[in-house]
Amino acid sequence: MHDLHAVRIPMLLRSTLIYGPAVLFTRLGAFLFVIMATRLLDQAEYGLLTLVVTVGEMIDIAVSEWMRIALLRLGGTGSVSGGSLKRAGFLLMGTTTLALLLAVPASAVVVPDRWQEFSIAVSFYLIAGSIARFSLIVLQMQQRHTAYLLLEFLRAALQLGLPIISIASDHKSFLVISLASSLGTLVAGLVAGWVAAKRVVPGPSRFTKREFFVLGLPIVAVALVSLGLNSAERVILNAYHGAAPVAVFAALYALARQPISMIANAVNLGSFPEALARFDRDGAQAASRFVTEIMALMLSLSLPAAALLIALGDDLVRFILPSEYSAGSTTLLFAIMIFSVICTNVADYTYGTMIHAFKRPHLLIINKVFGSVTSVALSLLLIPMWSEIGAALALAGGALANLAVAMVVNRQMTPISFPWVPAALAVVIAAATGAVAVCSSTLVQWLPTIVRLGLVGSISGIVALALNAFFYPQAASGHLRRLSLTLPKRRGTT
Repeated sequence: MHDLHAVRIPMLLRSTLIYGPAVLFTRLGAFLFVIMATRLLDQAEYGLLTLVVTVGEMIDIAVSEWMRIALLRLGGTGSVSGGSLKRAGFLLMGTTTLALLLAVPASAVVVPDRWQEFSIAVSFYLIAGSIARFSLIVLQMQQRHTAYLLLEFLRAALQLGLPIISIASDHKSFLVISLASSLGTLVAGLVAGWVAAKRVVPGPSRFTKREFFVLGLPIVAVALVSLGLNSAERVILNAYHGAAPVAVFAALYALARQPISMIANAVNLGSFPEALARFDRDGAQAASRFVTEIMALMLSLSLPAAALLIALGDDLVRFILPSEYSAGSTTLLFAIMIFSVICTNVADYTYGTMIHAFKRPHLLIINKVFGSVTSVALSLLLIPMWSEIGAALALAGGALANLAVAMVVNRQMTPISFPWVPAALAVVIAAATGAVAVCSSTLVQWLPTIVRLGLVGSISGIVALALNAFFYPQAASGHLRRLSLTLPKRRGTT
């Protein structure tokens, strides 16, 4: 287990690198939008814009996230039949219609003074998101990695470019900007659907409506009970303190979350279909071992990145965000937010993957209920007193409860062995990375912020890579060997 990276982690790492750029494009686009929007928009308008995304995601999770899991589990990979997609598409239309009906009362509750504009923005967000998600799922099922990558890049570019154009045209209301962003998602989704349709093969559905509902409805139920865990703290923060603190919380959370979620999502996109395939082909024990390796890779990549973010948090926020978003120390907020993100990623992408492999998604309801109740209770208790800090603590408390119960639930099936050695080494590497970042940043305080961030980030990254190579020499030598074999071929073709 000590040199786990030398066995199957290279394969996992390759699949992560395939989907990594696709995730990077969308995360980078969101990151750049935060930088621009916080400077060009009124703080309250930006807060309302983040609430549109929050409410849209809360509803969208129940509308289309279950579709991805159900289709990947039942529809197969490679050759995707038209009958399967037609059946899934009709069901998606029905759930999207239901979501649109929920958007109006939800808007009236969250933003009662501007509920008409808010409901329009949320509705277009849901329609565009459903179309794009469905199209990209088909590409993932077809294992068309390059097409997926390019279309995610298109979506990221449009979601950044169209809102910026609307702001530059002096349309600075949250409604116009939200519609521009949704238009970008819709255009990318339609193009993705056109590309995917060319490879759809004729044939009947590979699953019945009953099978789809048996698998899908528990996932919808899980999504509904997860609402308190995912986004309730922003809604409660808005209720107690208004849209401006929501803007601050959302901006800081975006900066803390994006790098960590980018890593976890890239790992999950490549590993989730493979974990299901191993379960079906080799059995539960083989799938469990593979999920352990997924967890090891996720922690090995996430913890050093988290340490670097926490160490440079104050400088990052002061450099990226306007002064009204960066008052005071953000190190504590960053640390709490990053902790909650890592807990959520481990719970969803490892323990959750095993539950989906067993086709028992209803078990996820248990940990999501505990997480949601914890998050809502802590939000009501802490946000009135501590505002953004209270919201971050509530988010972390819910994420920790969710992870703890997920581990307990998993023990009732084929248990996932926790990768103690890789996790301990990841903690050591993270501690060293963070310490190097703090020390080197202190030594070069006289440099301009952007230069200091680049220099400290580079030094810390080199330290993290060197320590990984030291602890996993076989994996490092294997990567270098493959690189040395690849470079002469590339030179010969240029």
